[in-house]
Order: sequence, then C-alpha cells, then structure tokens
Amino acid sequence: MSDLNEKLLDDFEGRVVRKDLVRDIKVSLNVPSYVLEYLIGKYCSSQDPELIEEGRKQVKDILSQHFVQNEELDLIKHKIREKGSYKIIDKLKVSYSEKEDCYWAELGTCGLKKIRIDEEKVNNYEQVLSGGLWSILEIGFGIQEDNQERPFFVKSIKPIQLPNVDIERIEQKRSDYTREEWINLILRSTGMEPEELSERQKMLYLIRLIPLVENNYNLVELGPRGTGKSFVYRETSPYSTLISGGKTTVAKLFQNMTTGDIGLVGYWDTIAFDEVGGMKFQDDNMIQMLKDYMESGMFSRGKETIPAYASIVFIGNIDLDIQSLLDSGEHLFEPFPEEMEDLAFLDRIHFYLPGWDIPKMQSDLFTDDFGFLTNYLSEFLRAQRKNSYSDEISKHVDLNSQCNKRDSKAIQKTVSGLIKLIHPDGEFREEDIIEYVEIATEGRRRVKEQLAIIDEEEYGDTSLGYIHNNADSEVTLPELEK
Repeated sequence: MSDLNEKLLDDFEGRVVRKDLVRDIKVSLNVPSYVLEYLIGKYCSSQDPELIEEGRKQVKDILSQHFVQNEELDLIKHKIREKGSYKIIDKLKVSYSEKEDCYWAELGTCGLKKIRIDEEKVNNYEQVLSGGLWSILEIGFGIQEDNQERPFFVKSIKPIQLPNVDIERIEQKRSDYTREEWINLILRSTGMEPEELSERQKMLYLIRLIPLVENNYNLVELGPRGTGKSFVYRETSPYSTLISGGKTTVAKLFQNMTTGDIGLVGYWDTIAFDEVGGMKFQDDNMIQMLKDYMESGMFSRGKETIPAYASIVFIGNIDLDIQSLLDSGEHLFEPFPEEMEDLAFLDRIHFYLPGWDIPKMQSDLFTDDFGFLTNYLSEFLRAQRKNSYSDEISKHVDLNSQCNKRDSKAIQKTVSGLIKLIHPDGEFREEDIIEYVEIATEGRRRVKEQLAIIDEEEYGDTSLGYIHNNADSEVTLPELEK
C-alpha cells in the first residue's frame, strides 16, 4: 500500500474507499457513483480482503433486490402490494398538479408513477421537485376510498448521503499532505488516476470542479468526444444536475409564473448543459435572462428580483481539428446554437476550458487507489461555496490595464475556486497564486480571443496579463491557439 493510501486511511477512516470496488458493479447497473459508494462505504469499510469481498457481495445483493429496472415494474408492484411496503433505491421525482391541488411522485429508474406523497415530505426535500433526489425509499400500499386507482404512497425517504459529515476534518488534516498529494487525492476521489496525467491536465481536471465550489461560476468546455466532459457533473455530486440537449424553458430554469415555483437555479449548485449544440429555446427572452443571471447572479420575474447561486456549465463537442477550425477563420464558439452566439452573452463566460487538451477516457485513466467517498467529497465541495478568496490576487499581483471589470472578475473567481480545492485550510504560497492567476488568465483570454474573431473592433485588445507587486515588469500571456 502506498504512503498516500496509508495516510488517507489513518486520517479519514470510514470516509475513503477503493475506487476500483465501484467499477465492476457499475458496469451492470446504471447507478450514480455516489449511490454505489454510499453502500460500499457502509459494507466494505475494511482493509481485510475477505471482509471487502463479503461486503461487495452484500452491496450486490442489496442492489439486486432494491435497485429496480423498468422491466421489473410489475414484479415490484406485486412485492409492494403483498408485503404492504417495500424498500427501493431510486431517483424520486415529484410534480405538482394544479387541477388536483396535490403532489404526485414517480421513480425515475423503475418507472413507477402517480405515487401519493404528502406535502410535508415535499417541503422537507424540495430537490424532488427539480431534477429529483436519489434515495432509499419505502413505498407503501393502501387503498383510499376517494382514490382507489392510486394505491401506492411514499412512506419514508432516506437521501443517499453520509450522516454527520465532519468537513472540518479536511481543513484540520490538509497540512498532513503536500500540494501534489492533495491534488492527487482530489483527482482520485473523482475516480481519475493522476499518475497518468500531466501537471497541466491535472489543473484542467480541477477547473472542471470549480463550478461545484464557486457560486455563480460560468464555465464552457468544448472538445472532442469521449473525454468525460459530463462525467464530473453526473457522477461527482448529488448537488449537480446535467441537462442533455433538448428544449429549455424560462419556467424550468428560473421560475414558473403560474405556480410560483423556483426553477433549477434555485435548487442546484451546478447546472450543466450537455450537448450544447442541440439546445433549443422555447422562450424568446431565455438568452436575455441567462445573460442577466450569468452577470449578476439574479433574475427578474414579474416585479421581483430573485438571487440564486447555481453555477452554469456549457458542454459540447468540437468534431473538427482545432487548428483547422481556427485556420478557416472560424471561432471556438462555433458549436453553440446561433441564438447563443451573442457577444454580450459569451462575454459572461469566466473560463473556456480547452477540451482538446484532456485525454480520452481509457481504462488506465481510472484509479484503483483510495479516494474520498463521493458523498464526502461532494459535501466538502459544497461547504467550500461559503468561502471566498477573490481578494487574494490583489495581495500578490495587479491585473494589467487590458483586464476590464469582467476579465478581472473571471480571473478572481477561477483563482478563488482553485484555492478552495487545493488549499481548503487557507494556507498557500505566493507562487501558488501566480500559477493560478496564469491559468485563470489563459481561460479568460481564450474567451476574449474568440470574441475578437467575431468582432475585432470591440474585442481586439486581448493582451491580458498581470504585474507582480514586487516587480515593475508586466507579464502578458502569449496568444492562444493561433
């Protein structure tokens, strides 16, 4: 066992898991990693190979009995009816019926619909109204005289999460690890093997996590297929939701004016739009509302202005060779729908992550070592959203005169996110800040350079850089991707 693994087991006993234990189960069942690891952490928390194997069998047995596929729907209905109630592991979704003035639940995987659920449970777990909540559910059976056609009801809800998550331990134990060890730990906690990545690739993987730790962070990643662009938002946190292409409405994203219900931005830490090239907007003012929200973190519906903190991520594929695309005179926002190629909208993006610099997902990129349980990692990431290190840049460097207000904000938010991920105890060196400023400036400059291709007159000055507080010389990043 490596020194890092031994240190992890000493410092975070019960909070780490061997990531390879998840993969053989996940191959046959499409269950999110945080669901599997919740069970693995409960039944496989040991270094004894025999106990680990016994625990793995228990996890498989539990999933085989209680994780239900759609084709088993009638069997599950039978079990609920015969036993009076039955436990199911599934994603609980709830919708409100205006006509009936009541809530109806459905289970996303097994397909059981029109399940009665009382208002108190909905109020306790509002996330079920927007995107759904993975839980261990007890579904009961009982005929009602006034509604004999809907006998199933939600008896209890236990969200898939770790009890008593002590995030303070991470801050206390961070000093036990070098910067490199900590970065490796975070990457392994997402399932990746850092030994297979370059230092630059490690940083890009970490930047994928910034929307989970930084409020109102706007990220774009476009690149080749098969690089795991959506993986982190689907598998790393139950507080992140992935929307795949299709139609998006103002009511769904912001607020339904009929019911008054707040949309996705009010329920999720991160909203990732996958296959951005296929996005369609039913509302003519969607882009304007997104534009305002990405700028201010607020949206207006009716007479009210409502704050929200969800970060926005746009993910898409670039099928052409990047250099060929640029040589043709096209810009790197080319995969976006025409409505989104609005200059003021694109200028709200804080970081353009070059997906072509990320390796394709292959077996050797997945770790067999220990990492944080995904639930523990997600709670750590979420807790970091309360912190801010945006003012740290000015203590070490001044951004140059070419950095306007939006540029400065973007760079500050990226640096703040990296500090939260790598230095959760708030202890870092000046050279760390310099490194983070440079990669943050690169990501923001990529946005500006693409805007300059579209409109050189307005966005022609892209020479973003910084001046070290202890030096007179200015550092300007070289032009990118040309």
